[in-house]
Amino acid sequence: MVAPQEGAFAGGAAAGAARGAGEGAAAGAARGAARGAGGGAGEGAGDIRVFVVDDHRLFLSGVQAELGAEFTIVGTAGDVEAAIAGIVAGLPDVVLLDVHMPGGGGRAVLQAVHTSAPDVKFLALSVSDAPEDVIAVIRAGARGYVTKSISPVDLRSAIKRIRDGDAVFSPRLAGFVLDAFAGQTPVGPGGAPDELDQLTPREREVLRLIARGYAYKEVAKGLHISIKTVETHVSAVLRKLQLSSRHQLTRWATERRLV
Repeated sequence: MVAPQEGAFAGGAAAGAARGAGEGAAAGAARGAARGAGGGAGEGAGDIRVFVVDDHRLFLSGVQAELGAEFTIVGTAGDVEAAIAGIVAGLPDVVLLDVHMPGGGGRAVLQAVHTSAPDVKFLALSVSDAPEDVIAVIRAGARGYVTKSISPVDLRSAIKRIRDGDAVFSPRLAGFVLDAFAGQTPVGPGGAPDELDQLTPREREVLRLIARGYAYKEVAKGLHISIKTVETHVSAVLRKLQLSSRHQLTRWATERRLV
């Protein structure tokens, strides 16, 4: 189990997106030719086929720009449905998977893909380092979990290790997985059971989407439920967490790195 050192990948990704947006066709063709020229010398990093799933377009573009020169990016998706279809069609070696998206999130992608493409390996890439997020996607079949603060160098290394069959986690996350599979339940900072344990899976999903700034209408559409049901879930979350407003809910989720 390998724990890469974390850096400022999010900033590097944004810079990469800017660089990628300014590149001309000639530069892209030159990179493609360079990869093609090295393709016959045995399997290298350029032979690793990567699919990227993230619902933030700027971050998605940045990841493509940072990885495109070293890996073969076979596709991207910004939602669960498109991700499932693209992964099953493209059969990449490694999928970089965002954890929180409308429509069921990364876990829904894992569950759907593993039934038809069990050989595809997944590396979760998320802003969240909450124990329940890490454990949920690992149990669903991901080979590793790193946060978006990872450096480009460490992310490239993680992709190669995942392709080779290793398990890769950001430094502080490995303990969550070991505890979970040893039968231990994550606890909150004060040693008490995590407050999230009070919430149902659907309430947790609504909580994260609302905290990320989605409107009730957007949450309802993404989760295929009515706006009234979203309002009911938000009211239940506020009551259980003893919060009084959406602003407090967002701050509570941000402090716990759930968004």
